[in-house]
Amino acid sequence: MLTSLSVTRTTLSARVKDLPVDMKQFVKTLFTAFANGLIAFSRAFGHQAWLIFLFIFGLCLALWLPTLAYAQTRLSDIQGNWAQSCIEKLAQQQIIRGYPDGHFKPDSPVTRAEFAAMLGQAFPDAPEIRTGGKFADVPTQHWASQAIHQAYQTGFLAGYPGGLFQPNQPIPRVQALVSLASGLKYVPQQPAIETLTSAFEDAKAIPNYSQGAIAAAVENQLVVNYPTVQTFKPNQNASRAEIAAFLCQATQTAELIPSQYIAKVDPQVPNSAQAELRGVWLTNIDSQVLFSTQGITDAIQRLEKLNFNTVYPTVWNWGYTLYPSQVAQREIGRAVRLVTPLDQSPDPDRGTQGRDMLKEIIQQAHQKDMRVIPWFEFGFMAPADSELAKRHPDWLTQNRQGVKIWQEGSHDRVWLNPFNPQVQQFIQDLVVELVNNYDIDGIQFDDHFGLPSDFGYDPLTIKLYQQEHQGQSPPRDPKNPEWVRWRANKITNYLTQLFRVIKAQKSDVIISLSPNPQPFSYEFYLADWYTWERRGLVEELIVQIYRDDFDRFIAELEQPEVQAARRHIPVGIGILAGLKNKPISLSQIQKQVAAVRQRGFAGVSFFFYETLWNNASEPSPQRQAAFQALFPMPARSPEISADWEVSD
Repeated sequence: MLTSLSVTRTTLSARVKDLPVDMKQFVKTLFTAFANGLIAFSRAFGHQAWLIFLFIFGLCLALWLPTLAYAQTRLSDIQGNWAQSCIEKLAQQQIIRGYPDGHFKPDSPVTRAEFAAMLGQAFPDAPEIRTGGKFADVPTQHWASQAIHQAYQTGFLAGYPGGLFQPNQPIPRVQALVSLASGLKYVPQQPAIETLTSAFEDAKAIPNYSQGAIAAAVENQLVVNYPTVQTFKPNQNASRAEIAAFLCQATQTAELIPSQYIAKVDPQVPNSAQAELRGVWLTNIDSQVLFSTQGITDAIQRLEKLNFNTVYPTVWNWGYTLYPSQVAQREIGRAVRLVTPLDQSPDPDRGTQGRDMLKEIIQQAHQKDMRVIPWFEFGFMAPADSELAKRHPDWLTQNRQGVKIWQEGSHDRVWLNPFNPQVQQFIQDLVVELVNNYDIDGIQFDDHFGLPSDFGYDPLTIKLYQQEHQGQSPPRDPKNPEWVRWRANKITNYLTQLFRVIKAQKSDVIISLSPNPQPFSYEFYLADWYTWERRGLVEELIVQIYRDDFDRFIAELEQPEVQAARRHIPVGIGILAGLKNKPISLSQIQKQVAAVRQRGFAGVSFFFYETLWNNASEPSPQRQAAFQALFPMPARSPEISADWEVSD
């Protein structure tokens, strides 16, 4: 029986650890009283009665403890507070806590020790960047000793001269924001003084040591000023509501703070004399825009109203052309198809009878001075069950095990062999058909104008390799550097051929490319776009940087091959506006557009049209208003000029 009681006490202690800190003492006292009662009860009524009592008590405890913990998120003094939604969210996540009496005290100050504890809860996986963290005024038994130690080692907080931390000192607003910017490794992208002067009326009161960090905090929308957004009050003690707001901006994806209280950098918007790419991809997947003339009319009118200047309609995907193609009719047996296997409609002719969606887009977009650059989306890829694959099995390549199927998500794909002369002629015929039959401004390829690096072990490619390597077969390792380079060079040679053919037909049709970052494109798809750009085969580059993590987004912008390309051609950035089951917040889009502009890129293009304002977390009118604010004035699309000199 004493053993059972010991187990019970151990279990109760474990449950206590899950409760908010300010409830622990109360619950422990309660547990002690119950434990003493259990001993007395068992002595009076025997072992069996004790087991019955223990079972009932455990059942009640299981129901009571979650209720007690949940009650801590129901704070009685934040109703109607400007930060209510944020406070409630952080309380649910136990990043912040209320008091035993059910109050939060939103206007009370926060000590440095309390702030350290909040940081530990908000960023539990922050990496350690330095050692140390012992302070003379923070003994080991101090309730926040471990949190302070962690905040120091992860770079969020530092001490004062003399080895002091001053744990009971209220933390000023400027210190709290410097802490967050430092711990999150944010650095300003624009001159700090200019950012602070434009954002705050009291910018002169911001201490010199903190100006860079505060400017970075503004750029990353961490600074929340209530009730007046332009008043920073750097040396005022941060309230519990303000600290909650800072933490919400740093950790939450949902917009929990009213936007009018968030300090922002004034967006850099080109004037009408400047060029800026403002593009969007139009697709037949999860979107109805291409399926009717009215849908295209509405889309072009809306995009023109919001000052977009380029559309990239897909014209080749799922093994079909989306425009009436004699080449496709010859090789596939069907000239055009908009419906994909993902579409709910089984009618293969839906949206194509009596119309040519590409001609409609070109006619209407050119009337609005918008460029039309058809997107050759699937490149050398096709569905495994497509008519193309069935009719031309000899066109397909395979991996070292002889498998021709390549899994893309839940879809079975096959890849046309880019080293097969018949495949090369087919792709070239499709492209030339587009160039000759339509008044297009360019043609766009992406990573699919390549080949997964696991492929290329078909008999034709092996024979070709052997002819150039004294009879040696390709390496067994598909990632072998020489084998990767050989295949990538072959694709580069084919693009060179295609470039010359296009220019021979219409010299003013540009070659646009929208790949992933270079390391991924080259290693996984043999698409060496850095070499393509250096050889002058690419005249517009839009790097797809579909990153939710802002630090990773910035890191991709600063890659050397991206920076090198900017010196030769217009380089834009592809930004994800959302997917069917993945809405992207306006704040993320605005933040990424601002970062692209701050670094002087040629502009942006969004994937994809439907998610600009539909399938989104905000209402459609709010989304459209936001894009109107991003692009308040028309801007011409960028072109290769004397500013971009293509290298040899």
